[in-house]
Amino acid sequence: MSRVTINDIARRSGVSKGAVSYALNGRPGVSDATRQRILAVADQLGWAPNRTARLLSGSRTDSFGLILGRDPRTLASEPFSMEFAAGMESELGSRGYALLLQVCPDMDSELATYRTWSSERRVDAAVVMDLRVDDRRLAVLREVGLPAVLVGDPSVTDGFTTVWTDDAAAMDEAVGYLAGLGHRRLARVTALGDLSHVRIRNAAFLAASERHSVGGLTVEGRIVDADLSAAAGRSATRALLEGPDRPTAILFDNDLMAVAALAALAELGVAVPGQVSVLAWDDSPLCEITHPRLSAMSHNVVSFGAHVGRRLFGLIDGAPPGAYLDSTPALRVRASTAPPPPS
Repeated sequence: MSRVTINDIARRSGVSKGAVSYALNGRPGVSDATRQRILAVADQLGWAPNRTARLLSGSRTDSFGLILGRDPRTLASEPFSMEFAAGMESELGSRGYALLLQVCPDMDSELATYRTWSSERRVDAAVVMDLRVDDRRLAVLREVGLPAVLVGDPSVTDGFTTVWTDDAAAMDEAVGYLAGLGHRRLARVTALGDLSHVRIRNAAFLAASERHSVGGLTVEGRIVDADLSAAAGRSATRALLEGPDRPTAILFDNDLMAVAALAALAELGVAVPGQVSVLAWDDSPLCEITHPRLSAMSHNVVSFGAHVGRRLFGLIDGAPPGAYLDSTPALRVRASTAPPPPS
């Protein structure tokens, strides 16, 4: 079936092509009655706007872009990204916008995608996640002129509009809670170490471990790099428990690794929380269905995504760049944390 054109609508409506253009684009120049007749005919014929013509006219694309630099196998089971995207969709859908979601396996392909989105006018703006220190994407976004909202600490976003959570304060609360229970040997299983939020959490973890000494005893903190996958959470947990000076409490950078850790500890015959406490991050529904239920540093990821969506609309509507604190993850105590066993 051939595409319905303005000429087709004009012939069926008995008006000029100019009148059809005015009516379809919501411009003055035709009466209300004529406009309604033209719109009714367009609907009957199944007319849809030509995307290329809209782009050439400088109109908006009615879409925003989000690239996820994740292994697709991890994405299938890792709650954060999907909850975040769902939050964005809730905000975008209410205003007739679409989310263009793309998975890129490496930085070069992500940079190429931003260039394509800009040159082909695919999106009105993009969301950039998983920021690095000295992130190459920022220079490319400026070069191609693609508006963007960044998700990350303002210290690494170089003046772009930013939505962030206070990971340093949350980590201080997490370490303080575990130290207060009596734990002196803590471990942290992270996402990849080149991510800026991981570095911020690592620094806060080590600083808090020193600061939260209790009864004259120093809290020791160890860090193990992983990749947010269940397999990495399982292997990191086994390595920590089978090595020297095994920790009595382990903090994980996401829920999926923490859930996998429970399975690894069960396989090793280690009781949770009787012998080892486990603390997750993000607090997805996974934390409620494990045994024991997982304590977590909790924040509303869906609401976080919706907040980013609102900042995207502000950006394209001309709002000046700004840094917006969304939340500070807060401790939610459940059954996976308790005082350590007696020495």
